[in-house]
Amino acid sequence: KLPGELSDGPAIGLDYFLLDLFATALILVPLERIWPRYPDQSTFRPQWTLDIIYFLSTHIPVQVVSFLILLPATEATRYLAIPLVAQFIASLPILIQFLLAVIVADIAEWTIHFALHKIPFLWRFHSIHHSSKELDWIAGSRSHVVDDILVRGFILVPMMFCFSHEIVLAYLIFVTVHATWTHCNFGPSVKWLEPFLVMPRYHHWHHSSQTQAIAKNFAIHFPWI
Repeated sequence: KLPGELSDGPAIGLDYFLLDLFATALILVPLERIWPRYPDQSTFRPQWTLDIIYFLSTHIPVQVVSFLILLPATEATRYLAIPLVAQFIASLPILIQFLLAVIVADIAEWTIHFALHKIPFLWRFHSIHHSSKELDWIAGSRSHVVDDILVRGFILVPMMFCFSHEIVLAYLIFVTVHATWTHCNFGPSVKWLEPFLVMPRYHHWHHSSQTQAIAKNFAIHFPWI
């Protein structure tokens, strides 16, 4: 018998990790099999089990860490935020707020991503993400936890000064889906949209080992940034 009463507070367990992994695979693996960018690449390619471990050990827990990052950021906004800016943004239509949030986040992402590539100490962490020789839906999860926390914190803190918690949460969902998709072994692309929104073909070029591609294209969502 357990002492006391069970709490209704937030909790997370291995079942959540496995369900998230299974649901993501259920959606993306068929897309990769039906319309692959690299037809000869197997779903169970070399090192796929390593990326599963990264998914469970860094990718999912960082979603939890995101909310821990939000706590100090929320407190900081009480003293550092500019109320008029936040009030003006809150008065805009929801879709405009969300678009502005993605732009602010991507500028922050470009900055920290640039630093991760250019500063040797930080590259030691970020190079793990670039160690995958074949890209697919699970390969994007290969990253060092320090890399993930740096990126997530650098993005979320400035967003907290301008946007509501609902918009920030919507962005977290969007970036999780979009970042996973851009690593997919997925061939089709919308050519007219490519200059405006990062597609798998664009982000695969960022991961290329060719000299022309190394240390370029640091934006995650918008190529024009």
